[in-house]
Amino acid sequence: MSAFEIWGGKPLKGEIIPQGAKNEALQVISAVLLTEEKVTISNIPDIKDVNKLIELLGDMGVETERLAADTYSFQAKNIDQDFFKSDAFKQKGGGLRGSIMIVGPLLARYGKAAIPKPGGDKIGRRRLDTHFLGFEKLGARFEYNASDEFFDVDATNLHGTDILLEEASVTGTANVVMAAVLAKGTTTIYNAACEPYLQQLCKMLNRMGAKISGIKSNLLTIEGVEKLGGTEHRLLPDMIEIGSFIGLAAMTESEITIKNVCFQELGIIPNTFARLGIQFELRGDDIYIPAQKHYEIDTFIDGSILTVADAPWPGFTPDLLSIVLVIATQAKGSVLIHQKMFESRLFFVDKLIDMGAQIILCDPHRATVIGLDKKVKLRGIEMTSPDIRAGVSLLIAALSAKGKSVISNIEQIERGYQHIDQRLLALGADIKRI
Repeated sequence: MSAFEIWGGKPLKGEIIPQGAKNEALQVISAVLLTEEKVTISNIPDIKDVNKLIELLGDMGVETERLAADTYSFQAKNIDQDFFKSDAFKQKGGGLRGSIMIVGPLLARYGKAAIPKPGGDKIGRRRLDTHFLGFEKLGARFEYNASDEFFDVDATNLHGTDILLEEASVTGTANVVMAAVLAKGTTTIYNAACEPYLQQLCKMLNRMGAKISGIKSNLLTIEGVEKLGGTEHRLLPDMIEIGSFIGLAAMTESEITIKNVCFQELGIIPNTFARLGIQFELRGDDIYIPAQKHYEIDTFIDGSILTVADAPWPGFTPDLLSIVLVIATQAKGSVLIHQKMFESRLFFVDKLIDMGAQIILCDPHRATVIGLDKKVKLRGIEMTSPDIRAGVSLLIAALSAKGKSVISNIEQIERGYQHIDQRLLALGADIKRI
């Protein structure tokens, strides 16, 4: 297994281009299964989770062609139905969290699907109920075999219906939308997720011939159509990478320009970082962050400690809470981090405490960070990346720390961040793969 060796404390400088959005990629690449015509997708990130999904589609019989470094064409003319009962499918699908996204398109087009229990991050329970309850509402029947952890779903007669989702799950909404676009009749989905990536999926499906209205809201109306055609689609830049780079600049006192961020799609993210005291300018569609010696956390109007909590869009994305927590360790002031969605995502703070951070882990969902105002530098240590977002947070901490850090299990980081060591080297970081 590989690791990163980092010598921290060096200011960085330069421009960095965010990759295409990982979470959008997993949705729109799965959507190519809805048509036998060619679909071309650009700005695809070169990361393990996305590459595994593309490989999985190829094993299923989808014709895939890499047209450029970030562009693929897909044509799902003939799907091998026997593949879904194979050991190869169980192994590949079970090792990829995003594999659940192929179920909706397969149900819509073929009336049946099978999927192993997906793997992925160790950040707590990530229920699939929203997906399957939505499929059931559309007329699907499913069975879960606990002995081999396999789901079998039958949907030979999908029909439109009114669906009230029990949670505004992004992947759950996307999966039900993809199943509903070819169902008979009209489907309404209330309490639907409305993240920019879900909006992107709906716009892409409409270009393919779907009839989806209510995009950007939490009430989607879908009129079923008989078939979909091909299209071209470009992914948004990854908002989680953009937030990570803002945090990187603040922690390392660096002057960094993040290029082509699609600022209008970032929602509350820039304002949240501004409340942590981080200065930035919007230059065209680039975010410029000047080198900052100090940054001070805001308080609520009554002077009480600021709370940063995750919430469904347009609230703050849970994927950036780990970054906010790390940034706060070197800010002036205190903040309460409230991670509502995943009960294991804050457990990486023990590594930050070992580095010298002042953090109180209140319970699995809440941590209070007492900012050190950079008066006490974090110190380099050896650590392990537990998941994608915590891994990058620890990487940012290491780049700001005094001395040498070693981060192992970097495969977790590389599931979500393409060529991260090469891009950091270009900014002047002292990082190498060992």
